[in-house]
Amino acid sequence: MGKTLFDKIWDAHTVTDIADGPTQLYIDRHYCHEVTSPQAFDGLRKRGLKVFRPQRTICSPDHNIPTRNQDKPIADPVSRNQVETLERNAAEFGLKIFGVGHPKNGIIHVMGPENGLTIPGATIVCGDSHTSTHGAFGAIAFGIGTSEVEMVLATQCILQPRPKTMRITVNGKLGKGVTAKDIALYIISKMTTGGATGYFVEYAGEAIRALNMEQRMTLCNLSIEMGARGGLIAPDETTFEYLKGREYAPDGEEWDAAVSYWKTLPSDSDAVFDKEVVFDAADIEPRVTFGTNPGMGIGISETVPAAPEEPAAKASFEQSLK
Repeated sequence: MGKTLFDKIWDAHTVTDIADGPTQLYIDRHYCHEVTSPQAFDGLRKRGLKVFRPQRTICSPDHNIPTRNQDKPIADPVSRNQVETLERNAAEFGLKIFGVGHPKNGIIHVMGPENGLTIPGATIVCGDSHTSTHGAFGAIAFGIGTSEVEMVLATQCILQPRPKTMRITVNGKLGKGVTAKDIALYIISKMTTGGATGYFVEYAGEAIRALNMEQRMTLCNLSIEMGARGGLIAPDETTFEYLKGREYAPDGEEWDAAVSYWKTLPSDSDAVFDKEVVFDAADIEPRVTFGTNPGMGIGISETVPAAPEEPAAKASFEQSLK
């Protein structure tokens, strides 16, 4: 039996399988920002530990920095303290940081791909739920909590139960004006915000292969909005073209070797997923949300649906419309 893209990466990074328990999974890349890391670094200090593989962690503040006037002190004292704390922790533990004002500083899930730090076949974590963004490159990427941030800093591994696998195939060509956001909202409306709970989702099909890397990142980013542990897309020529020449991507002979390996990652033709879901791209039109969660979405030609009969659901629905 063949293997899925997810299985190939997960198995290659398994250090130990704990009987009736989680997998000890090796982590290739750890992104670290200012919100979920302070307690993790304090934990290391209390235990007298160093960061095990500092070259594998990249820090970049992004949640608490202003869009404008970054040359001035951050006005909010809590935000300023969090950003300054990350700067001090990075210096103390010898970590690379793209601080405020650094040309590489930015949204942590954009900064990594832009600089070639996110590559196919990798395991990637960050103390942020939308880490699934990096799955667009054919990587296993997922968000972790603060105690897990400490675990990765201390050991470069994490304990994780193995998720089930789901393939969502979108056949055909997308219509005019339909974006990756519309694909995500359409899928979530059909599957609900809990429809992929417990699964790692691979997106496939003609409509997915036609997306550029930014669109793929959007789709994978939104995977968690339907409960998925993460989303990923098999690497292809679009992926390689995006990464080639970026600062931290492999180059020269290492690039050739990396691409040869990356080409082995797509799911085998006889791979079996725990669940298969198929949609037709022709059914997807530009969409809007009318409520307070991404499952409350409709196509622009549709009308807002009537409230459900069930009392609790009806109350929530009516509050959303207000």
